[in-house]
Order: sequence, then C-alpha cells, then structure tokens
Amino acid sequence: MRWSFTLLLSLMCLVASAAAAETTGRVIKVLPQYLDLEGRNSTTPSLYDRDAYQAFLRTHPDQRSGLQFCVQWKAHDVSGPLKLRVEARGSVLGDKGKPLTWEIAVTRKGWFSQWTKLEVTGDAYKELGDLIAWRATLWDGDRLLGEQKSYLW
Repeated sequence: MRWSFTLLLSLMCLVASAAAAETTGRVIKVLPQYLDLEGRNSTTPSLYDRDAYQAFLRTHPDQRSGLQFCVQWKAHDVSGPLKLRVEARGSVLGDKGKPLTWEIAVTRKGWFSQWTKLEVTGDAYKELGDLIAWRATLWDGDRLLGEQKSYLW
C-alpha cells in the first residue's frame, strides 16, 4: 500500500512538472513617473519625497522633460528574451488617436521579480502630452504572458 501511494505521488509530481514547463509571467506593478528638466524623478532617495516631487511635476508641466515607466515583472521557465511593451494615451492625441507604443527587450536575471525602466523623452514625449491612460504587457514572442493597465484604459 505504501509503495502504491509513493508511486502515485511521484506520477503526480512528474505530470505537474511537465505541465509547468510552459513559460509563465506577469506584470506586477507599473509606476508612471514624470522626469524633471535634469532627467530625475525625485530629488532624494526617499519614497515620500519622490511622491511629493511627482505631485509637484504633475502641477508644473513646464518643469517636465519626459516620462518614465518603472515596470515590475516576473517570468518563469524562460528560454530566451522577452518583450516589455508599454502603450500610452496622452492629451495631444486624446481618445481619437491610437496609443503610442514603446517596446524593450528584457531578460530574466534570477528567481525573483525585476524592475525595468522605459523612458519617454524628447519628441515622443511631446507627441504624447499629458498622460491619460497606459497599459504594460509582457510578451514571449507573440504570446501574451501578463498585463497591467490603468483604470482609464
């Protein structure tokens, strides 16, 4: 009886590991942050000061030079590079235009989640205007692994 239970448990583990061999991933968190004229999102390392500085930059568009998306993502059983795609709708195009899209190749570097920064500056930022809505997706080739989007998306 004991050997049959051990055999059954071994088979279940084998089937579970074979099913889990597929690439899985998700986007955990997305932090859109404005950049000042010097390219900083904060003046100090403090999270409180960062949030206060972001509130200041939201109300003073003349002090902004761009936008950065800090994306926390996680993936398992990855064999090659993944793509992190950020789409955004801004005040210049409004709801009538299609969203602007940026992509970056990312690779997994460990067991835990990772943060990736994607900066939008210069002409791309001017084309976007004020950020209205965003969506961040993680792709393995043409297969969607994870998504996180803002309320207005």
